Amino acid sequence: MAGGQPISLENLKALRKLTLKHGIKIILDMTRVAENAYFIQQREKGYANKSIAEIVKETCSLTDGATMSAKKDALVNIGGFLAVNDKKVFEEARNMVVIYEGLHTYGGLAGRDLEAMAIGIEESLSDDHMAARVGQVIYLGEKLIDAGIPIVQPIGGHGIFIDAKRFLPHVKQAQFPAQALAAAIYTDSGVRTMERGVVSAGRKANGENYFPKLELVRLTIPRRVYTQAHMDVITESIEHVYQNRKKIKGLQMVYEPKYLRFFQARFKPI
Repeated sequence: MAGGQPISLENLKALRKLTLKHGIKIILDMTRVAENAYFIQQREKGYANKSIAEIVKETCSLTDGATMSAKKDALVNIGGFLAVNDKKVFEEARNMVVIYEGLHTYGGLAGRDLEAMAIGIEESLSDDHMAARVGQVIYLGEKLIDAGIPIVQPIGGHGIFIDAKRFLPHVKQAQFPAQALAAAIYTDSGVRTMERGVVSAGRKANGENYFPKLELVRLTIPRRVYTQAHMDVITESIEHVYQNRKKIKGLQMVYEPKYLRFFQARFKPI
């Protein structure tokens, strides 16, 4: 799901038909499968009367395996899983777990973490929970739109994406405008956002930066953490930064790690 546009089951069914014809497996990234199911329920013809749990089950039935980071829909602080239909692939994966995590009966996650994940998965399939969860994101998005903040539309299910190119048109992309905006918001209010632009895109083989079409700042909203009042504070901060946006300067990268620079790179104002 990107920018609020979910994978439709109509498309997935067509893809399943094609992959079966050519012997290709479909591995589902189900990290946000419940959110995706919510949007299918709300927007796709024929699913308005189906529950999120029913839609998730149908989605999984059209795939050969799945991976999940359970920190998202499943509401837990750690954990995830790999699920496959092929017994041979399962056996190979289980052997790899022994090497990297420990024997499957005692390695990896603690029992209480597994229990929390199981409960979290069940709760994430609640229609009421997902409506409230996505509703909070929509509330924030609509407040930002009303304030004139340029964001990606339609509003998504897990967060808001600010268009940094439109927010800071005076900052060249080579000067990391999304990173500069994220820093400005944090300085103003302590709200921690995430750059999704040229810093995250990394470099080409020749060392040049990739310059993606989208230069975004992501406001991802954790589940069951913030109140509507927190959304109001976020809006007030971003609106204040927007009113003073001409004062924001671009950044220069002064430290770049070998891998995944968006986690550890350091910058200074130009």
